[in-house]
Amino acid sequence: MTSSTEQSAGPTRRRRVPAMAPEDRRAALIDATIPLLHEYGVEVSTRQIAQAAGVAEGTIFGVFPDKNSLLLAAVLTALEPDPTLAALARIDPGAGLRARLAQAAELINARFVANAQLMTAARKLVIAPGTPPDAIDRMTRSRQLLQDALTAIVQPDAAMLRREPANVAALLLLFCGANTYGPFGDPDHFHGEELVSLLLDGLLIRPSTDHGGA
Repeated sequence: MTSSTEQSAGPTRRRRVPAMAPEDRRAALIDATIPLLHEYGVEVSTRQIAQAAGVAEGTIFGVFPDKNSLLLAAVLTALEPDPTLAALARIDPGAGLRARLAQAAELINARFVANAQLMTAARKLVIAPGTPPDAIDRMTRSRQLLQDALTAIVQPDAAMLRREPANVAALLLLFCGANTYGPFGDPDHFHGEELVSLLLDGLLIRPSTDHGGA
């Protein structure tokens, strides 16, 4: 028998979840997109993104004008260099140049390997028509911050080198980039110490193995 209290209560109403602010919705969509970009690249669909974010597909276009705008925002967010910069800053400045650069190369290699799919996506998105200039500037700034951090690691031993610290940093980034993205690269074989040896010593075997504290 149903009590009078239950009869008068009527159907239970679901509490309405308040709508997210546009910036919060934007951040949630970006967070949902980043793992999908790692897996599918720019071929990821807005339907997949909507499912991952737990929203209707049309919600995406209430925040972003088109799919590429969302993908570009996600790529730029994922490629922010702050974690790598913080790790580079923790390298012991009292270690020798060779040891410092080997640690730095390992960190750069790890960053490039982890973000290989995102970097491929970034290149495709940047050359797409209508890419905003600030997006290109943001990517350029990220690269420059990495080079500046490596330059600071090299700087204390500048007198030992034939090239300026910024040039050495740029070459190390070039080696790491080719090792990850080039057709003959192999991050499992050409690790940080090997790349630094190629950079500092070249490939010639010299009679003396004294590196002068490098």
